[in-house]
Formats: sequence, C-alpha cells, structure tokens
Amino acid sequence: MSNLFSSSIGKKLVMSLSGLFLIVFLLLHMVLNMTVFGGAETYNAMCEFMDTNIFIKIMVPVLAAGFIFHIVYAVIVTIGNRGARPVRYRVQNLSKSSTWESRNMFVLGLIVIAFLVLHLYDFWANMQLQHFVGGEVAESPYDLVVSRFANPVVALCYIIGVWALWFHLQHGFWSAFQTIGLSNQLWIRRWKCVAKVYAWIIALGYTAVVVYTYLCL
Repeated sequence: MSNLFSSSIGKKLVMSLSGLFLIVFLLLHMVLNMTVFGGAETYNAMCEFMDTNIFIKIMVPVLAAGFIFHIVYAVIVTIGNRGARPVRYRVQNLSKSSTWESRNMFVLGLIVIAFLVLHLYDFWANMQLQHFVGGEVAESPYDLVVSRFANPVVALCYIIGVWALWFHLQHGFWSAFQTIGLSNQLWIRRWKCVAKVYAWIIALGYTAVVVYTYLCL
C-alpha cells in the first residue's frame, strides 16, 4: 500500500480522489450558502444546524484532511512533472496540445488556496472555531456575511477566487476521472462537458451570493 501512494500513479490517484471528494463538498457548500437569499432567519438557522449536527462535526476533520491531501499531492505531482521535463516545451506547441487551465493548474491552485485561507479567516475562525473553543461569537452568521461582503475589496477578492476555481474545476473535474480510469475516447468528451457545466454552476452560484450580499443587503 505504501508503494502505491509513493508511486507516480498513486500520487495522482490520491490527488484525483481527494479532488472528487472536494467537488461534492463545493456543491453542497454552495447550496447552503445560497440560503442567504432567504434572509437572516433562514441563514442563521442553517448555520445553527451546521454547528449542532453530529455528522457535520465528524465531517469537518475529514474535509480538512481532504484539502490537505489534495494540496500536498498536487505540489508533489507538479514538482515531479517538472523534474521529468527539465526542458520546457515551446509555448506555441503547448497552446495547440493543451488548454490554458491545464497548463496553469498549479498557479490557479495557489490562488484558490489564498481564497480558502481568506474564507477560513473570515468565517470559520469567527463561527465554528469559536464554538469549538468555547469562545463568543461577536455577531450572528448572517450579520457577519453582510459585514464582510459590504467591503468591496473583500467582495472582489472572493469573486477572483471563485473564478480561479472555475478554471481549476474545468480541467480538474474531468482529469480526475481520467486518472482513476473511468474514461475512454467517448467518455472523456462527456466528462469535459460535465466539467464545464459543473464549473459554471459553482462559479455563478458563489458569485451570486457575494454580489447579492454586496448590492442588496
């Protein structure tokens, strides 16, 4: 088993499986975030459910592990790929054989990580972490969201992060299925189509929450 995870294929497999796990989480998290459209009572009730549900409490460390595995193995695979290709391909040849997002997955990933750190600082540290350590939450979840997104710089940073995620998902979604062997010449085209649809849903959903909160609340 250790040889599997240390091999090139094993590393890519771990990165792909952890990525697919996070893809499911992103959709669920987006749906929960969109309860902000229902007003303060609805959004606060959703957050209270998240704080008290035992299944959610168990999933938090699992989710954290998923992010860590995905980030660590992404770095390892990227370094390994660059080490195996010490001579960079010409830009014009790359543009013909691969998409822009596939050539810049690592950079896009760094932007997404910065976005994740900002999100954890803004919300998780001020809500779930405070409940975990027995601290006091200064304001309700709804008021916290409204106050953070009222800042145009913060709102813009979130939108940039979301659309970096859009690029990242378009390639990462279908390539994950390719890595685990669930693709062929026919299915790879289908996965690419599904990836585009999914990436658009995620990007528009998260952007809508930020824009609505900034403009309307």
